[in-house]
Amino acid sequence: MNVVRFMLQNRDDLVDQTLQHLWLVGLSTVFAMLIGVPLGIAIAHRPRLNKPVLASANIIQTIPSLALFGFLLPVPWLGARSDRLAILALTLYALLPIIRNTYTGICGVDPAVLEAGRGMGLTESQLLFQVELPLAVSVILSGVRVAVVISVGVATIAAAIGAGGLGGFIFRGLSMVDNRVILAGAIPAAILALLADIGVGWLEKRLRTR
Repeated sequence: MNVVRFMLQNRDDLVDQTLQHLWLVGLSTVFAMLIGVPLGIAIAHRPRLNKPVLASANIIQTIPSLALFGFLLPVPWLGARSDRLAILALTLYALLPIIRNTYTGICGVDPAVLEAGRGMGLTESQLLFQVELPLAVSVILSGVRVAVVISVGVATIAAAIGAGGLGGFIFRGLSMVDNRVILAGAIPAAILALLADIGVGWLEKRLRTR
């Protein structure tokens, strides 16, 4: 009850930090999709790019979040604005599941379907947009769901560099040794991750059914 009372007393600040959190996660996810989906398509069509692209994304994923923020902090244009730095870091973390699932989805399209499309006179670009991507979209969304959940969690660390978000409550609570403040940031972040997982999962199932 103390946590609920604290959250109600600080609801304006909580709403602001939640919106900041959503902005960081949403923008980084869009950037990750704009980069990751084309890369996944590229490595599906050009297998020689598979290992270097996936290996690079895997290496980024293994770097601890605070260390990645530290690596990017000296970069002039990025280091000047903590939100830019946080969005780039979140984008890099979200790449692996999107690239991997796009690759898996495109490679999972039945070759017989592609041959039928070619027999109907479709070009390679028409096959991609009219056959491969529609059939792979549910698998791609599965990767986006994982990326969003990862981003919601990592975005809490972004408060350590002053980028805002719900992590501000968590770090403030840790410095004050106050569980109420910690939970005021942790509970909404967990709810956001859960809602994102359920929402994107629902969309994924609908598209798979169609």
